[in-house]
Amino acid sequence: MPDTLLPSLKFGIGQPVPRQEDPTLLTGRGQYTDDVSKPGQLYAYVVRSPYAHGVINGIDTAAALDMPGVKAIYTAADLTAYGPMGCAMPMKNRDGTPILNTRRMPLAEDKVRFVGDPVAVVVAESKAEAKDAAEAVFLDVDSLPAVTEANQAHDGPQLYDYIPNNLALDFLFGDPEKVGAAFASAAHVTKLSLRNNRLVVCPMEPRAAIGEWIDGRHVLTLGSQGVFGMRAQMAAIMKVKTEDLRIHTYNVGGSFGMKAGAYPEYAVLLHAARELGRPVKWTDERTGSFQSDAHGRDHDVTAELALDAEGRFLAVRLTSYANMGAFLTAVGPLMGTANFSKNIQSNYAVPLIEVATKSYMTNTTPITAYRGAGRPEGNYFFERLIETAAKEMGKDPVALRKLNHIPPEAMPYKAASGSVYDGGEFSAILDEAMEAADFNGFETRRAEAKARGKLRGIGIGNFLECTAPPSKEQGGIRFGADGTVTIITGTLDYGQGHWTPFAQVLHSQLGVPFDKIRLLQGDSDELVAGGGTGGSKSLMASGAAIIEASALVVEKGRELAAEALEAAVGDIEFDGGDFTIAGTDRSIGIMQLAERNPGKLDVRHVFDEAPQAYPNGCHIAEVEVDPDTGEVKVDRYTTVNDFGVLVNPLLVQGQAHGGIAQGIGQALYERVAYSEDGQLLTASYMDYCPPRADTMPMMEFHSHPVPAKTNPLGAKGCGEAGCAGSLPAVMNALCDALGVVHIDMPATPEVVWRALAGK
Repeated sequence: MPDTLLPSLKFGIGQPVPRQEDPTLLTGRGQYTDDVSKPGQLYAYVVRSPYAHGVINGIDTAAALDMPGVKAIYTAADLTAYGPMGCAMPMKNRDGTPILNTRRMPLAEDKVRFVGDPVAVVVAESKAEAKDAAEAVFLDVDSLPAVTEANQAHDGPQLYDYIPNNLALDFLFGDPEKVGAAFASAAHVTKLSLRNNRLVVCPMEPRAAIGEWIDGRHVLTLGSQGVFGMRAQMAAIMKVKTEDLRIHTYNVGGSFGMKAGAYPEYAVLLHAARELGRPVKWTDERTGSFQSDAHGRDHDVTAELALDAEGRFLAVRLTSYANMGAFLTAVGPLMGTANFSKNIQSNYAVPLIEVATKSYMTNTTPITAYRGAGRPEGNYFFERLIETAAKEMGKDPVALRKLNHIPPEAMPYKAASGSVYDGGEFSAILDEAMEAADFNGFETRRAEAKARGKLRGIGIGNFLECTAPPSKEQGGIRFGADGTVTIITGTLDYGQGHWTPFAQVLHSQLGVPFDKIRLLQGDSDELVAGGGTGGSKSLMASGAAIIEASALVVEKGRELAAEALEAAVGDIEFDGGDFTIAGTDRSIGIMQLAERNPGKLDVRHVFDEAPQAYPNGCHIAEVEVDPDTGEVKVDRYTTVNDFGVLVNPLLVQGQAHGGIAQGIGQALYERVAYSEDGQLLTASYMDYCPPRADTMPMMEFHSHPVPAKTNPLGAKGCGEAGCAGSLPAVMNALCDALGVVHIDMPATPEVVWRALAGK
């Protein structure tokens, strides 16, 4: 973009402004939790269970306590005043009874329930001394049989006396009688068994935290997705008032849902800091991260689609087993229940939906939200059903999709899920994607690949996702004496790049100099509300809060400008950063007004109607398979998205690319594997394969914006959409290349080779 553009154009809404935080982060000047050091701090090391399931007979810490530098060793007996932790959602079984919640304590008490379960914490003068002493802690456990798969848990070893058959939740959405009648009357029924493979989150930054006791308050510094929510969680665990706990979050090296919730280690750090009178710091190692950071996905699903003779959808039914791991996290059951229900319909007219999910406890790492959190899965299940139904019925899969798309004239459309879609042009987006991908020229490329001994396939992945539900969000604005303007927000940037688009919104509203705008986040003492970041809602929520807060600033500014210009308030107009007497050239700039009136333009506003929106789009992938090795290469990738109004198209593309990469990773490479006795077999990058830059295709990105009507920005959210479209696009393309009805994720070379060999 030419530098001669006016600032209002260069930095306004819709401009591809580069991320302002990148120079700091790329030159190593960021401040992640492990970069923070406190005077006199001690270091913690966590002793984890090497057993998947067993009764704790004792923990011998005597030898470890005598080792150099050791200040304390904590076990469950020292922490009985805290906890428990469990599911924070009021979920109910199909019979109306409440979920059977697990009661997780900061350290394992009577039993260990997964490999990585924390059993003790050593605190010493240095990290090396803490680690050495941890190796001297002796854990006496009577090992018990383990269960690692949800579909085997009902008759497997019992994890809890109070959760019969390991069934924590028996969820039902929909009317089975009506859905059953629709299937009974259907001209055709398609049925698939689908595996939603378990994933390790793999953030670049492992979990880290520092506990302090300052002036009678707990202070916790850590990577999170929102300090306001984290404070509420930790206050409940520590049994203190929220005002007696302060949460700090600085830069965060990725989370994708995993760092949103509280973990046992945090309570131990706060207890140790108070008891020892010194800050206590802990940074996990990568092996501990693989074992104990909450995993994602892990569902076994039977998906069914009922169609009439013309191909119109009558009903969709999901019956699934959800693996919760050894403990319920705050949102653990959400993905396979409510989020399946909200997202299975996608952008199609489906009169009836049934989702029946049994959530089981197993001897594996607990499950939490992972990028998309049920949204990619719902879209994946349905798109695989559509593609398969088209083959079985001898119909064109593109025509079948269009036949069932919700048309624009049907908006607003109340879906069977209960969601109300405010707008969308789904068939137009599909057409645009097909043109951009040269869909009609595919057979030529397939023939060329065949001549080279390769198998080539093409796949479509339509998607629509429901963003996170409404929550309160803060939009504070503070004018500094140094000429800066600070946005105060309850959302939290853990890699997305919030500073830049938030500044673009503020700049467009108040005309303040873009380079003077700062972002304050990650300090719970500065917040009166904050839903945190997650569910693709941050820009919608914080953007709306900034817009409303800006209006309050203008309202205050008119009164101050009227006084400064000696005019009536009603005669003061505001535009482009200037307050002007109507019909004259007499004006005063907002920055000058703020300088003259310190603190009088500041606002602390809470937006109480944070919106839900429905980002949607179409992905088209082409893959090439080497039949001799089973290797799959994603060769071409095209995506057309409706993210509503794009505040910053450059950052939107970055979010889409990242989501697509993670979707390709799940489809082709990533899988958590456990042995029958519960040992984690994929506990390092030697055995677990996330996507790499050299496995990614060049991606062609197009936008087809239909502004959202649910928020003043018209934005729809984009953070998780890449995963939602990429799973079905890649897997449909692979099935097309192989000529098979179905193949499970991840389609590793071995899996593909065996499929081709008929083994």
